[in-house]
Amino acid sequence: MIKKIGIITALLIGVTGCSTYSVNRYAVSVDNITSLKNVAGSNVNVGLFDTVGESKTSIMCRGVGPIKTPDGQTFENFIRKALIDELTMAGVHDSSAPITLTGTLDSIDFSSASGSWDIAMTIKSSNGNEISVSESYSFTSSFYGETACNQTAQALMPAVQNLIGKIVKNQDFPSLLKGA
Repeated sequence: MIKKIGIITALLIGVTGCSTYSVNRYAVSVDNITSLKNVAGSNVNVGLFDTVGESKTSIMCRGVGPIKTPDGQTFENFIRKALIDELTMAGVHDSSAPITLTGTLDSIDFSSASGSWDIAMTIKSSNGNEISVSESYSFTSSFYGETACNQTAQALMPAVQNLIGKIVKNQDFPSLLKGA
């Protein structure tokens, strides 16, 4: 009897698995679009983004479950697509533009306990210039794992909005566009 209970318990644990926390799709920021319209004098292309270390589509949260990007994108491609969305809405993205921006996700991590996303990124221009920015985005967390992980997933999108804001509002951002 004890053996049967053990087998049933093991099956239930295996079948139930863990939760998955999905990040919201990216929504453009009015502030970022306004900044881009004020800075960008001509169109720009966005090339490939890579990452330092291993490319990830999810990061485990408290052992409760993974935080996953929409559509199984890597985190660097989530940020790349977000930048393209911002440039497109500002009317300055053109896949045939003479200047191409590429990016390296230097680091990305979060603390669901203290409530923060920490992201560092380097953006390089085909003209040879580059800038590095970082964002430490704070959000309200929870002691309860399920709630904390859900709040962490929901906080990535505004963290990326702030990161892109730091890129396009950076005093050296216009130098990435020179030669366009």
